[in-house]
Amino acid sequence: MAAHAMEHLGAGMSPQLVVALDFPQAKPAMAVAQQLVGVTSWVKVGLELYLAAGARIVADLKGLGFRVFVDLKFLDIPNTVAGAVRQVCGSGADMLTVHALGGKAMVQAALAARDAAGTKTSVVAVTLLTHLTSEDLPWAAASLPELAGDLACRAHAWGADGVVCSGQEAGIIRAATSPDFLLVTPGLRRPEDHVGDQARICTPLAAARAGSNFLVMGRPITGATDPAAAARQILASVLIPGGTS
Repeated sequence: MAAHAMEHLGAGMSPQLVVALDFPQAKPAMAVAQQLVGVTSWVKVGLELYLAAGARIVADLKGLGFRVFVDLKFLDIPNTVAGAVRQVCGSGADMLTVHALGGKAMVQAALAARDAAGTKTSVVAVTLLTHLTSEDLPWAAASLPELAGDLACRAHAWGADGVVCSGQEAGIIRAATSPDFLLVTPGLRRPEDHVGDQARICTPLAAARAGSNFLVMGRPITGATDPAAAARQILASVLIPGGTS
C-alpha cells in the first residue's frame, strides 16, 4: 500500500468515524460539521452535496480541521476517470472513491492521476453498494460475499489503497488482502437506528471487529438532536483496547 494511505490510519488504531454530510446545500452541512469539530476527524462529501456546493465545500471543511472523504464513485473510461481524480485531488480531498467494476486499467489510471497530482489522497475502490441484495444482481452463480471479495482482491492487486465494503464482507476481505489495506464501511446501523434504504447492514462494533478502518455513518448522527453526542457514543462503542481513535 502507498505510504500516504498508511498515514491516515496506523496499525493497532481504533477505527475512524467518518460522518456523512448528506445534505442538499452547504449551509446545513457546515452547521452540522461545526458541531462535530473536535469529536471526529473525518467527514464525507457525497454526490448531492458536491453537486450543490462544488469543490469549495472541501476547502471549507478542511478549514474547520477535518479530513475530507469525497465519495463520488467514479466509473468511466480510464482517461475520463483520471481527469476527474485530478480535479478531486486538486480540491484537497484526503480520500476518494472509484468503482472496482471499472477494471484494472481504470483503477490504475486513477492511481496514476493521484500520483501525478502530487497529493496524498487515498484511492479506494467500491465493491458492491450496501443497498444491493442478491436479487439486484445478474450474477446468480456467485454470492454477494464472493463477488465483493473477488472485487476487493482485484483492487488490492491493482494497487488501490483500499475498498469500500459492507461490514458483512469486511472480515472476508481483511483475511484475503493485507493488514494495511484500508476497509471503508458504510451501511452501519445500531439496533435502535432506522435502516432506511440500506440492505446489507451491520453495527459499527461488528464492522470494527471485522477489521474495518473507517466507519461511515450519516443519518444516525446528522439526524440526531445532538450530532456531537451521537458521534461520541458511537466512537465509545468501537474503541479497541490499547488503540486510539
